[in-house]
Amino acid sequence: QVQLVESGGGLVQAGGSLRLSCAASGRTSGNYYMAWFRQAPGKERFFVAAITWSGSSTYYPDAVKGRFTISRDNAKNTLYLQMNSLKPEDTAVYYCAARKSSKFMASPLEYDYWGQGTQVTVSS
Repeated sequence: QVQLVESGGGLVQAGGSLRLSCAASGRTSGNYYMAWFRQAPGKERFFVAAITWSGSSTYYPDAVKGRFTISRDNAKNTLYLQMNSLKPEDTAVYYCAARKSSKFMASPLEYDYWGQGTQVTVSS
């Protein structure tokens, strides 16, 4: 089992920045793909960013590409999401997720472990 705990959410004005963290504990050894998703009220969970175990490859949808950066520190068992140039449409609960695989998948159904989420609100 892997436990994930997100932090770093909050209220920010449009154009501002936030950095989310996700601390992993439990059986963290192994080849885990890590990702961030977000979910706005009344909408489906949306893929935001993913990173390989080594950190050598990252994936982003067009909606956040160039503004968000995912990174990980395996020594600290921590995943990060740096969010810049935030827009009101980025407002959502952000979730950290882990997948027991070396293959990238964007569907939330493919992820095995989830954090409880952290709220990000971007005001206009």
